[in-house]
Amino acid sequence: FKDSKKSFSYLDMIREENKRLHSHVENVLQISQLEKQELDLAKENTDPHKTIQSALDHVSLIIENRGGKLIKRFASKSIQIMISPIHMTNVWVNLLENAIKYSNEQLVVDVETIVDEKGFVVKIKDKGIGMSPTVRKRIFDKFYRESSGNVHNVKGHGLGLAYVKQIVNMHSGTISVQSIPNQGSTFTVFLPYK
Repeated sequence: FKDSKKSFSYLDMIREENKRLHSHVENVLQISQLEKQELDLAKENTDPHKTIQSALDHVSLIIENRGGKLIKRFASKSIQIMISPIHMTNVWVNLLENAIKYSNEQLVVDVETIVDEKGFVVKIKDKGIGMSPTVRKRIFDKFYRESSGNVHNVKGHGLGLAYVKQIVNMHSGTISVQSIPNQGSTFTVFLPYK
């Protein structure tokens, strides 16, 4: 019974992944629309924590299977802001998958949210391989992927962070990164109330 329960949860995950893969293909197709600012984000008044939780549900099993640790520190205050639930969930999934992808044996992903008078802040921190200042300057460029060290073994199309930055920009937000080689990176996303 225990195993069939696990099988069902894996089936659910496969279904979810299928849906996500489909929307990922859509995202790739939408990159050109994004650049022309033609994309309709279909924003809704939503608590952004829901979108982050949805992204965490997506990656939690990956972290668990790698013997990693997930630290979740959500602000106690719930808020409502106008966001695109689908695109913002994709933003968090992209950032979380990067944190996992670029971690070595020590996989620790720390997600913190802060609600202040200006807006909503999300910090996604890892203890991974980090980045040099040169790489850090270029990571939001379309198709840029670091090819040194073990990073070139990582599958991906290099659209992830360009897409993330575009979506954050289209929510009038900002994204920044702090990173130290061999110590990890912290991505900070700020979404204003208005």
